[in-house]
Amino acid sequence: MSKNKDFLRTIVEEDLKSGKYKEVVTRFPPEPNGFPHIGHAKSICINFGIADDYQGHCNLRMDDTNPTTEDTQYVEALKDAVEWLGFDWGENVKFTSDYFPKLYDYAVELIKMGEAYVDSLSEDEIREYRGTVTQAGKRSKYADRSVEENLDLFQRMKKGEFKDGEHVLRAKIDMSAANMKMRDPLLYRIRHAHHFRAGDEWAIYPMYDFAHCLSDYIEGVSHSICTLEFENNRDIYDWVLDTLGLKSARPHQHEFARLGINYTVMSKRKLLELVNSEKVSGWDDPRMPTIAGYRRRGYTPESIINFCDQIGVAKANSMVDVAQLEFCIRDDLNTKVPRVLAVLDPLKVTIQNYEGTEEIDAPYYPHDVPKEGSRKIPFSREIYIERDDFIENPPKDYFRLTPDQAVRLRHGYIITCKEVIKDPDGNIAEIKAEYHPDSKSGHDTSGIKVKSAIQWVSAKEAKTVEVRLYDRLFKDEAPEGLEDINPDSLRVIKNALIEPAVITEKPDERFQFERLGYFYADPLDYTDEKPVFNKIVGLKDSWAKKTKSTQSVPKPQVKKVQVDGEEASMDEVQQALFDMYTSELKLNAEVANILARDEHLSSFYKETLSLLNSPVSLANIVVNEVARELKEKQVDELNFSAAQIAELVKMIDDGTISSKIAKQIFEEMVQTGANPTQIVEDKGLVQISEPSKISPIIDEVIAKNPDNVAKFKAGNTKLLGFFVGQVLKTTGGKANPKVVNELVAEKLK
Repeated sequence: MSKNKDFLRTIVEEDLKSGKYKEVVTRFPPEPNGFPHIGHAKSICINFGIADDYQGHCNLRMDDTNPTTEDTQYVEALKDAVEWLGFDWGENVKFTSDYFPKLYDYAVELIKMGEAYVDSLSEDEIREYRGTVTQAGKRSKYADRSVEENLDLFQRMKKGEFKDGEHVLRAKIDMSAANMKMRDPLLYRIRHAHHFRAGDEWAIYPMYDFAHCLSDYIEGVSHSICTLEFENNRDIYDWVLDTLGLKSARPHQHEFARLGINYTVMSKRKLLELVNSEKVSGWDDPRMPTIAGYRRRGYTPESIINFCDQIGVAKANSMVDVAQLEFCIRDDLNTKVPRVLAVLDPLKVTIQNYEGTEEIDAPYYPHDVPKEGSRKIPFSREIYIERDDFIENPPKDYFRLTPDQAVRLRHGYIITCKEVIKDPDGNIAEIKAEYHPDSKSGHDTSGIKVKSAIQWVSAKEAKTVEVRLYDRLFKDEAPEGLEDINPDSLRVIKNALIEPAVITEKPDERFQFERLGYFYADPLDYTDEKPVFNKIVGLKDSWAKKTKSTQSVPKPQVKKVQVDGEEASMDEVQQALFDMYTSELKLNAEVANILARDEHLSSFYKETLSLLNSPVSLANIVVNEVARELKEKQVDELNFSAAQIAELVKMIDDGTISSKIAKQIFEEMVQTGANPTQIVEDKGLVQISEPSKISPIIDEVIAKNPDNVAKFKAGNTKLLGFFVGQVLKTTGGKANPKVVNELVAEKLK
């Protein structure tokens, strides 16, 4: 079950406890008229997540009631998105069109009851008669038609005897209702259009408000969860079901806040406009906020799900910073992907005093990542470095290669510039350098002090690749349309160079190009002959830094516009801290960079370190959880202390609690200031590691899921994660994940 019990889950638990429903059935009911976006991901996670949490099930239902905009390609895109995120809708996808005959019968029943009528007003007249918020509407004169006339007209509408818009079927409710949705809403309209599933069988199609509630009822849905924009529609939802007498265990609608993200549009109309105007390459363009776009860019399902979990389920709409989504993918990839060397803007360096070739052993992962693996990097007389890693006349605080300043080649030797070669136009074409033979990384006895290390590749062995650098599609925080597109949202580098170990035949491969960001082998365009990598995200949030040169007082209501800029170099104190964090405390470069640049964060970290010798674990919680709190508060305003953080980390290190439980405890510390040990004792959150206690829970989960057991034994090994997740949910996250994994794997053999 989710870490935080939101208001929807509270409702579900109360309904189960009272006996209102015996089983939780939810549904994800998108209209197949476009590719699903990140907002749909939130809805998917909520609907499928609640069903999973309470051992129910969630239907995937296509709301295919508008034949003019829907298509099979969108159905497949929706199925792909749900499946990629890791959710299972059961044996079959459901379609509202499957219920067209039954929905028609329900409409006929309403007509016979005198609760619906065929209206012949024009669209403009219907709008005019509806009234305003302050003025009651006026009922159509056609509302007085007899039941027999209405039945006859409705049947002829079905047969296709009338033109589009000539008649509609309306509910007869209240033309003076405060909720304007209840002023005789439309139930059916005429559409002479080919339906991608029903063909030309129907000339009339049900409106969303009529079809949705009845489809929920037909499927036995218990909790119809939708976004706040449908809050006023709930009155129609209830009216239809109640009027038809469908009251036994019928579904109820509950609304949550839809997802809004800055620098992003999520209107299907606007997304379709982007595609049709060819401002993007398609629905799966890596700049698009579609799930297909994020997937092709290199985002992982885990990062999307974690993002949806972090933003939570609220009752009021709000805007989420896209940086939070970018943080989630960085956080996920940081411990997963290998680090490699790449050069995007090559500058040739000839090492004059080096002869021959050699291979340098280099690890794929930093010290604080619990993964192993290494490769050999070829080293030779001619190498390439990044062009901006050398400056002939450097500014103060520039710590890379200069005519007077040595630098270390990452994993390799220290080099010193001896000569700068320029082309006829005065551009630097080549650097002549010398290396120091006794300065090899890990075996350095040279005594030479350098302030930074730079990436490089061997000229002969390096592979040429295409790199696509993606940035935010819109330059405005609240984009309105195509005019707000960021012209620099895509930059293609055709001749980037990369170390040979990166070229892979494995699909779905991601890397961290050191100092450059996280990259993904493009799933469509990558070939051995033409390797293509997409930039997923930078190593840190650089977007805010792009506005650093706009320091004048802002004018009222002026849009925030991107201005190019760069991160400032570290000063000597920051650089010294960075070096100490990386070399002595073995922190990874990203964590060390954040700590070194933030005086308050660094001071807080230093205090925790004086209380507990666990530098990596402490750094991770300080940089992630503590830093989030310090964005809005001063240190003396926090409800928790450095000593409490040290105490929390100690419980993680000694196995008393899991990392997942630690986050839950931290949230309570933020709210109440309670001591972490006391929270663990009061709530009984001690991690369960004894196989004898975990084993019966696993047996129970296996017994409840015979179908998935059969699928697993038939070869679907991905279901291992399902069983592990169910055990962790049953124990409220207290079971030791490593022990659970081992026991589940053993029991499913």
